[in-house]
Amino acid sequence: MRSKAETLEFTLLGLLSHSSLHGYEIRKRISAIHGPFRALSFSVLYPQLRRMLAAGLIEESVDSSARRSPIIYTITKAGQKRFAQLTDAVNPASWDDDGFEARLAFFGATSSHNRLRILEGRHRRLKERAEILREELERAELGLDKYLAEWRRHSLESTEREIVWLEKLIHTESK
Repeated sequence: MRSKAETLEFTLLGLLSHSSLHGYEIRKRISAIHGPFRALSFSVLYPQLRRMLAAGLIEESVDSSARRSPIIYTITKAGQKRFAQLTDAVNPASWDDDGFEARLAFFGATSSHNRLRILEGRHRRLKERAEILREELERAELGLDKYLAEWRRHSLESTEREIVWLEKLIHTESK
């Protein structure tokens, strides 16, 4: 995915490919993918939904059986086709933090070949990150704030755990 908007489009199409949803439920499920500290605001969600409606990727209907009559969003055939295109497209943004989380959430729709490419790309990216963190920690002895040094140490440990996890996934996917 090339941009945050494309990552959001991919995530929305992925969610709607499973079932029709209203805006609040979409937001809740996106928070489950990205975690509570990167909550998606409605001021970002609804303009993206409007763009996707205009492009014919989704359609909306009103649930008149509910008390508040929420708008329900459903993926269209064009949306399914676009989701398949995005699933087949693998590029460096696919293994960046946001892109990787979104891609991983819908790995079932991704070909084995592309899953492996994404996992390997993420692995390389994290190995680079770990090296940078190690270098920064070595410089920490030269006067880096002790709390910043602890944050770097925590980040390195988290990165190393994810590297080990990725190596297991890559091994499994390679079979």
